Amino acid sequence: MLTDDPQYFSLLRAAHTAMRYAFGARTQGNDLSDGAKSRLDWNYRSDFCDELIGPRGGPRAAARPLWRYLKGLGREELLERRDACEVAALVAGITFRVYHDEGSADRAMPFDLIPRVIPLTEWRQVSEGLVQRVTALNLFIDDLYGEQKIIRDGVFPAEILAGSANFREQCVGITPRYGVWAHICGSDLVRDADGTLYVLEDNLRVPSGVSYMLENRQVMKKVLGGDIQPVDDYPARLYDMLASLSPRPADYPTVVVLTPGMFNSAYFEHAWLAQQMGVELVEGRDLVVLDDDCVYMRTIHGLRQVDVIYRRIDDAFLDPEVFREDSMLGVRGLMRAWKAGHVGLANAPGAGVADDKVVYSYVPEIIRYYLDQDPMVPNVPTWRCSIKSELDHVLANIEQLVVKPANESGGYGMLIGPHASRKEREEFKRLIKADPRNYIAQPTLAISTCPTLSGGQIAPRHVDLRPFILSSDQHYVTMGGLTRVAMRAGSLVVNSSQGGGSKDTWIVDVDGAGQG
Repeated sequence: MLTDDPQYFSLLRAAHTAMRYAFGARTQGNDLSDGAKSRLDWNYRSDFCDELIGPRGGPRAAARPLWRYLKGLGREELLERRDACEVAALVAGITFRVYHDEGSADRAMPFDLIPRVIPLTEWRQVSEGLVQRVTALNLFIDDLYGEQKIIRDGVFPAEILAGSANFREQCVGITPRYGVWAHICGSDLVRDADGTLYVLEDNLRVPSGVSYMLENRQVMKKVLGGDIQPVDDYPARLYDMLASLSPRPADYPTVVVLTPGMFNSAYFEHAWLAQQMGVELVEGRDLVVLDDDCVYMRTIHGLRQVDVIYRRIDDAFLDPEVFREDSMLGVRGLMRAWKAGHVGLANAPGAGVADDKVVYSYVPEIIRYYLDQDPMVPNVPTWRCSIKSELDHVLANIEQLVVKPANESGGYGMLIGPHASRKEREEFKRLIKADPRNYIAQPTLAISTCPTLSGGQIAPRHVDLRPFILSSDQHYVTMGGLTRVAMRAGSLVVNSSQGGGSKDTWIVDVDGAGQG
């Protein structure tokens, strides 16, 4: 199941120590000095719904083989494998950029050895629900830039659209190929105390994290194995989806990944995906739009026409001719080329109109309106501060709620009422009253936990899950997704920029209905 050569792990331990100093990595550290040969305390308990352990203390059916194997390891063996994972991650260059007052720095993504396990039967239902959701969202976006029937029919308020920070007037009247605007979607899922999976939010602009999901699996293959569903086909699926957007008939259209550059927080992912797909990684200065309204890439052999751009640049910086005039990241004339149908863009400009936490609260109504179906994966119950009665409820109960601004991401700008000070809650009340359209509130969920190696022992840590959905003339959902984990005890914040880490996600083909 894994490599058991003592010399191999001895070398890895030495490499691990050296690389932690060389890379300045925020790893958990090698804590084998005290009681190194003792066995771990497997009397694991969580006060929340746990992804691996049932309410009676035994492993859930899908996790039983993994749990038996882990329990068979000594403490030293398990921590050695954890160190092996960290070395493999550092060698692969799995990093993200953190911005702070003193500047910015690349950090190693904290990675936990113990995977999350989900039964295949459950995942098939979740996947179907995610396809339903992204289908309705694409119909919604297409409608907003077209006839706006959903507004005329009184299902979606005109004032919510009027207050949208991501509605792009420049996109009105455009219909992208297949009517798809959000070609890559990352929907964040959380499990509540009763075991129900909810969609917490939809990321439709430039969702990130898929490279960490794929590299986590490669890291785990080096130290663990198991009967799990593969995820390795994502780069090929991504390329096929992008190629399907090409305006020119060709077996191998010219596809590029457009990055803001090496100082972007997700640059590792941009470069990694380009390399895995076998396409060029370009910056705005590498592309030019000529008088024929076609996009060309500068190469050592001259200009080469580009068919599809997977853009990792926000709308505002995409084209200085149309959006921000001072942008040095985008390509002048790119919107002209896209409107003329001479280049495919993923995700389409303007898709972010549905990447809004207030719009999120209307997704159940959106699904019913366009598909005449009930949502298969529910939303978290949400109060809209733009509605007077719901605003009053939020202000009166703010100490019990999570309050979120409409368009922030990364866990920034929100208030977790139970953990906030009175001063912070009063400040948020002031902000909400000043701009009710910009805020929603949700109950503080008892988000599920997963066993996590912490301080040389196993402890519960809260997790969420970001699967990725590709859409063009067909749909593809990753087999699992990026499980993000709050590495600090009691924390509900899983974002890497705020100290969160990640785990591998295993979809296991067994009946997961049983409880331990």
